[in-house]
Amino acid sequence: MTDAHETAADLSLRTTGGAPPDDAGSSASQAPTPLLEPREGIPPVIADAAALAEVTAAFAAGHGPVAVDAERASGYRYGQRAYLVQLRREGAGTALIDPVACPDLSALGAAIADTEWVLHAATQDLPCLREIGMVPTRIFDTELAGRLAGFPRVGLGAMVENVLGFVLEKGHSAVDWSTRPLPEPWLRYAALDVELLVDLRDALEKELDRQGKLDWARQEFDAIASAPPPEPRKDPWRRTSGMHKVRRRRQLAVVRELWQTRDRIAQRRDVSPGKVLGDAAIVEAALALPPNAHALAALNGFGRVNRRQLEQWQVAVDRARGLSESQLPQPGQPVTGPPPPRAWADKDPAAAARLTAARAAVTALAERLSMPQENLITPDTVRRVCWEPPATLDEESVGGALAGHGARPWQVEQVTPVLVTALAEGVS
Repeated sequence: MTDAHETAADLSLRTTGGAPPDDAGSSASQAPTPLLEPREGIPPVIADAAALAEVTAAFAAGHGPVAVDAERASGYRYGQRAYLVQLRREGAGTALIDPVACPDLSALGAAIADTEWVLHAATQDLPCLREIGMVPTRIFDTELAGRLAGFPRVGLGAMVENVLGFVLEKGHSAVDWSTRPLPEPWLRYAALDVELLVDLRDALEKELDRQGKLDWARQEFDAIASAPPPEPRKDPWRRTSGMHKVRRRRQLAVVRELWQTRDRIAQRRDVSPGKVLGDAAIVEAALALPPNAHALAALNGFGRVNRRQLEQWQVAVDRARGLSESQLPQPGQPVTGPPPPRAWADKDPAAAARLTAARAAVTALAERLSMPQENLITPDTVRRVCWEPPATLDEESVGGALAGHGARPWQVEQVTPVLVTALAEGVS
């Protein structure tokens, strides 16, 4: 049994129905225990300023890390805003906050800003939390910790079960969280998502420390917490599913016009773009270039569209059909950095040899360290260093190149020696 499992066994956790564990404690080596109720029951949803002020004061007066989670309505609503925020802290209990009724949580965020926030898959929740005024200065990401520690399954349910020996009910993960009022089973699920998050954090911290990876994890967490908001994606319409079928520039213009029209409609209606028009229908129209609404109606995805909607889609197609050659989009996006690896053998055989050697070396190192290769070093960083290696292949220059591409100090320390050897092998 790992130290992480021993930690779980030592925790004074409550089990089904809020009853205390038996004298033996909880152990992942035993049959996992279903966790059916939050230990203080389901808290009321905070939906007004007075209740929010009370919660803010309670969490400011609490102690220890704060477990934080957010629920979105992906696939139902436009964008990725939060529709429920869950928090738990020792001394404050669990809070469920409606960010639709309370859209400004900056006072709460400020009250706990200097406290460590514990999140699972932090990069998924931090953008929507930032939108409502909640920005941490320190985090602990239990999913990323699980990856670095070598756990094969790092979803919250799997981690809680494998490390702490409890089973979380996950049946409501993909529901429409914009629903009001939220059903009680959903609220129970939401409260349980933060019930054991700090306990999981403590167990993973001990396991990372045992493996000598705790400082690595802290560097990763700091990088996530300090990262600026991502830049808006350039030409997001190019990510339409099925785009590989679209090759002619006029067809690309149809995809762009339909995508942009769909996006405006979805934003106005506050619904997921896929509920307005599917990607498959967009690609179908681009390939067919229908000359009129009657021809458009015969295509998959448009047959059940009413006349008014059909005409607005045909207007978008007609706009694309009427563009001059100079106005048509180019087949591919401007590429920054190395070309796709499949082209290396023709463009630069020496670089291709370096990349082959580097990939093998990094993969072997990741296996020795029991972590996914992409968490050891990003594939993009490896490609960039292999495409344009430093003039001198020593640890100082290669380490500097890795750092220049954003690698953290622990990654530079671990990867540099094997990469120096691999790059030299690729040259010889």
